[in-house]
Amino acid sequence: MNAFTYAEMTTRNLGFVTPEEQEKLRAAHVFIPGVGGMGGACFLTLLRAGVGNFTIADIDTFEISNLNRQVFAFTDTAGRSKAEVAAEAAARINPEAKLKVLGAEWLDQIEALATAHPIIVNGTDDAQAGVRMYRVAREKRATVIDAYAATLPSVYVVRPDDPRPEERMGYPTVGKDWQSISDDDRQACLMKELEWALTHSSTHKYVDLGIAAELAAGKRKRFSFAPMVITTGNLMAYEAIRLILGHAGGADHRGYFFNPHAARVEKPLAWPLSALKGALVRQFMAKMTAS
Repeated sequence: MNAFTYAEMTTRNLGFVTPEEQEKLRAAHVFIPGVGGMGGACFLTLLRAGVGNFTIADIDTFEISNLNRQVFAFTDTAGRSKAEVAAEAAARINPEAKLKVLGAEWLDQIEALATAHPIIVNGTDDAQAGVRMYRVAREKRATVIDAYAATLPSVYVVRPDDPRPEERMGYPTVGKDWQSISDDDRQACLMKELEWALTHSSTHKYVDLGIAAELAAGKRKRFSFAPMVITTGNLMAYEAIRLILGHAGGADHRGYFFNPHAARVEKPLAWPLSALKGALVRQFMAKMTAS
């Protein structure tokens, strides 16, 4: 068996990145709360790209239903901590990577984490945790990479001076203490995010509307699909690498959707078209939830 060296592991990266850029990746620090779906896919890609320092966190264990999309889910990892399983896989890929593993306590440590990690990849789907994380990221000047609840792969990048998602999408959490965010608030946040995605992309064309109505009514868990989740994770990884290397371009705080069905990128609509479509979307969603 060949002995591991970082240089040999990353030798085929050269050409996509320079030797100097590879060292920047090796020195980079990234925090990923949530390493199940898109967060896990992003973590795997960044790890293989040679990023050398991570903190990962997850409060969940793998379930059989995760096998359809989560890159660290296998039949023999069902019932095990997602963060611990991801860390074990990381050690088999790059044993030199420095990795800290957290559970639910990550939210109590978010100020220190946002200080130590200039890049955060949001792999969580909890509005309360997300609101807290984004507010602290602004204070600590960290950039957050995120994606929408949609049937199309997507990505957006929230830099320190950008509006927070709760502000931009009109969540009921604005001005509210994060610890008082209720289950009703969480559902309302999801509805606002769905409204934004339906307004600014063609995601409605690629979803079973009956199942979507059940989701909107809080009657079922989010549905997901491996090509969408893993592609989203890789879009997030591209943005993280761009930030680490200081390359221009990429997604802004509103981001974009990648439509593989039509082979195009869908960017947010400009006003007043977004206002007109948004009104129609709200009418549609009201009928959908009523049914």
